[in-house]
Formats: sequence, C-alpha cells, structure tokens
Amino acid sequence: MKLSKELKNGILIFIGIGIYFTLMNLLGYANVFYLRLLNVLFVFYGVNRTLTMNIAEEKKEFLPNAISGMTTSLVGVFLSLIGLLIYSYWKGGDAYVQTLSETFLFGGNPTVVTYTICLLFEGIASSVIVTLLLLFYWNNKYVAD
Repeated sequence: MKLSKELKNGILIFIGIGIYFTLMNLLGYANVFYLRLLNVLFVFYGVNRTLTMNIAEEKKEFLPNAISGMTTSLVGVFLSLIGLLIYSYWKGGDAYVQTLSETFLFGGNPTVVTYTICLLFEGIASSVIVTLLLLFYWNNKYVAD
C-alpha cells in the first residue's frame, strides 16, 4: 500500500514536532513560550514539500494544491494533538496540563481536553495561514484563469 504524499509529509510534520518538543523538554526549555512557536517551521516544511512535489508532477492548479497543502498540515496537526493527548495523560493528565498552561495563553485551570481543543483551533488556523502563504509564494507556478 502506497501512502499519499499528503499523509507522508503530515507524518513528517508530526515526527519533527515530536522530536522538537522532546528535545526542548530534555534540555529544560519546555517552558519558554517563544520556542514553542517555532513548531510552525515544521508545518512550513511539510506543506512546502507537498507543494513542490505537486509542482514537480505538473499539478499546477491552485485549488487542488490548496487542498493538498491543507490536508498535509491538518494530518500533522491531528497526529500531533493525538500525541499530546497520550503524552499528557502519561505525564499525569490535568495536573501536567496545569504546568503547561502557566506559560501558555490559558487562564484558569484547563483540562487535558480543553487544552487539546484550544490547540486544535490554533492548529487549524495556522494550517490555513501556512498553506495560503506558501500558495502565494508558489503563485507564479500555477496556471492562471
């Protein structure tokens, strides 16, 4: 069974983010908010890889490439959130999320599910933004109307 390029690159995003956050945790930088923002670089890499593969295959229409890029980034986001859910419950559930929320944008006492749902919305928004930015970057490669 051959995996689609969207799934492969989404898995690459997931692996990259997983390794990045594991290294941040091991090095003691897990609480540095600005370093957490750099995970978007892995999303850029995966989506850009999908779009360049499409261009190499002479697939230059805007809408199919937009769908392909969004699919790639959403696969990465969903896999990362599943990984976060498993890791959060493994590290102590809601008590672990309380330590994360101290340096994040949450107020109050979020649960693992609340934290994950908020990150889902953030991940979807960043997927749209990254995909559109890369589509505009590669715009000269697409067929005009």
